[in-house]
Amino acid sequence: MTLTVIIASLAVFSWKMLGYLIPQKWITDGIRAFSERVTVVLLTALVAVQTLVTGNQVEFDARVPALGVAAILFALRVPYIVVVIAAAATAAGLRLLGF
Repeated sequence: MTLTVIIASLAVFSWKMLGYLIPQKWITDGIRAFSERVTVVLLTALVAVQTLVTGNQVEFDARVPALGVAAILFALRVPYIVVVIAAAATAAGLRLLGF
């Protein structure tokens, strides 16, 4: 799993570096859109794995609602530090309640 993430990260990084090295006229809209989507999908996958997986099991614990709070606050364009504090407080509160 870790090796896959490293390889995928290197692949995305190489796409980004190629964007600087390849002449602009060679980069089509399709290639640009693909490289942007790959980056977003990889980041989404990493967040999902870190949120939902513990060991070899999928778990829905306090991290899931905390991620939801963070997503809502990001959508509202709240400053990053406020998002982090609110998500941490949500997770801590739910764990205190035994969730």
